[in-house]
Amino acid sequence: MDELLSISEGDLHLVFEFPADQPARLLHCSALPFDPTLIAADKKPGFRILELQCTGENQHYHHGNKYLGTAPGNRMRLVAQRVENDQQGRLVVIEQAAGSLHATTCFRLRPGLGVATVWTELENRGAQEVWLEYVSSLALHGLAKEGMTPADERMRLHLPHNTWLGEAQWQAQPLTEHGLTKRVGHTVKRLSVASVGTWSSSSFLPMAVLENTETASTVFWQIEHNGSWHWELSYDVDHLALRLSGPNQNEGHWGRRLAPGERFSTVPVAIGAALGGFDAAIGALTRHRRLIRRPNQDNVQLPVIFNDYMNCLWGDPTTAKLAPLIDAAAEVGCEIFCIDCGWYADGHWWDGVGEWLPSAKRFPGGIQEPLSRIRARGMVPGLWLELEVMGINCPLATKVPDDWFFLRHGRRIIDHGRYQLDFRNPAVRMHADAVIERVVGEYGAGYIKMDYNINAGIGTETGADTPGDGLLGHNRAYLAWLDQVFVRHPQLIIEDCSSGGMRLDYALLARHSVLSSSDQTDYRLNAIISSAVISGVTPEQCAVWSYPLRDGDREEVIVNMVNALLVRIHQSGHLAELSAERRGLVAEGIRCYKALRSEIPLSLPLWPLGMPHFGDDVAAFALRTPSRTLVAVWRFAGECETVAIPLAHLHGRSCRAELIYPVGEPCTSHWNAHAGTLSVRLPNRNSARLLSITAP
Repeated sequence: MDELLSISEGDLHLVFEFPADQPARLLHCSALPFDPTLIAADKKPGFRILELQCTGENQHYHHGNKYLGTAPGNRMRLVAQRVENDQQGRLVVIEQAAGSLHATTCFRLRPGLGVATVWTELENRGAQEVWLEYVSSLALHGLAKEGMTPADERMRLHLPHNTWLGEAQWQAQPLTEHGLTKRVGHTVKRLSVASVGTWSSSSFLPMAVLENTETASTVFWQIEHNGSWHWELSYDVDHLALRLSGPNQNEGHWGRRLAPGERFSTVPVAIGAALGGFDAAIGALTRHRRLIRRPNQDNVQLPVIFNDYMNCLWGDPTTAKLAPLIDAAAEVGCEIFCIDCGWYADGHWWDGVGEWLPSAKRFPGGIQEPLSRIRARGMVPGLWLELEVMGINCPLATKVPDDWFFLRHGRRIIDHGRYQLDFRNPAVRMHADAVIERVVGEYGAGYIKMDYNINAGIGTETGADTPGDGLLGHNRAYLAWLDQVFVRHPQLIIEDCSSGGMRLDYALLARHSVLSSSDQTDYRLNAIISSAVISGVTPEQCAVWSYPLRDGDREEVIVNMVNALLVRIHQSGHLAELSAERRGLVAEGIRCYKALRSEIPLSLPLWPLGMPHFGDDVAAFALRTPSRTLVAVWRFAGECETVAIPLAHLHGRSCRAELIYPVGEPCTSHWNAHAGTLSVRLPNRNSARLLSITAP
């Protein structure tokens, strides 16, 4: 009888099988108990944990573009398997070999958490080189085996579309709506989702949730990489299958020559399971993200950030323009003041960035004058940088060699007027280190907004077997460089920004303590984004713009503030030019935030009205904290003034609903204990309120 290994943590139950003459298998990855009768014996070979393709090797089956039936993966045989215990929890280690290739697949499980981090390491132990074309971080079968109704009907995929100015727009549909139909046990059709290039989330967030509506359970995943990645769903050997990977030959222009003695590690992925629907899945991922994140005080203290860019100076800072903003920001309670782009150029700066020296024209008394004013007003000074690029008209770009940059066919890659720097090059890292030390050490910045506004494409040919492999090497070198910056400056706050949320991934967010969630300039649309993007990042890392307009009204200020009160406040706008009444609403919002922010790092997100979408008449987002539930509600259009917000975890309990921002504004609320709903009346269109719900 084949050996089985069963291991559980939180809601996640894993069952491995180790046959003597077949590859290692993962028979079960679910929040439900394992039922071995659901897998026929002749289907078990499809449940192997690794798919691996090498140049010159066969690929079995009618596979189309799918990554299954790979001959090297099929030849894998168990070498050893073990469970190790350490300070992080448990590590399942499965070693297999096929000829000269030795594969080690690891599952990291943390106490009480129904999420596993998975990766595979390959080593060439032979005498001949091997060309890799595809290596899965994880291959998983049987995602739809529980339930009696047809899989087409009960399996619902939640897919997070993402774009500039429209982040985290989820679509939830049955698999048939995605083109996956189980009419026969095996097809060549797949659902393929990928990102190619240096923007990891320009089309999709690197994650998804698969819900079994019959069993009320979910399986979910995220790919934790800051470059190209891929995942696919398909029906194979009568079961629904998932394969997760970083770049590969077809999706990422990746290939790797593995010389004798060399090793290659896949990008890490997270796989998890939860009892419940979408909210339960995101709750588990939120806990996972907090555990893998670099420990830091910023995610405990949650200081209020002012940034002068959005709906404010628009990249045109000067000493004179900054002075009233600095004073007004301090007056309303901001704790960090970041001078955004433009501080290093006399005029147009987009394609001239790269030297990062302050403009004498903008700052006749030197950059220290506004920075000192920020410190004198009790705030931490910050500056904007974009260190991974160099403008094509930067003087330094003509002085450094080509190997500083991404190259293809011997030419520098240009995107949107910038060259992409290659962080595998030690000289590039030295240049970046020098800028950091000047900005932090000489200028005294305690906050850096690290932006990234291009997509450099498939990668670079310099010192790489393929462009995709050059990109992967750069991605990893940049992360290693960033790690060293935090070693040298552990209290430094570095914001992860990429034209808003174009690099919303947990390779970067495991390091950065704060994310710029969007560049959206319309506060009403930003409300939809801010309440949805928490699905991809913890609330305490998610910075949302609040930018009162020069010509707005009271409700406009309130909506702007509510957009940010359950996450991180990215305050902006011409505060010094607002009326005292409207500026007072900003100050009230920041006081409210400071009273509740200690609860945010302990909270889990809820979407009681479902995920919000552009065009909705109303939206609601909630944080469930250890002591209460905080509910933000928005009314946009439509005739209905009252909305009933279901809060299932409080059903049947006697609760107290209290308006906490803005106090005294029109809003009527009532808790309906038997229905488990909060009724909220908002008499004005384009309005918002923040309420606190407490139970004895």
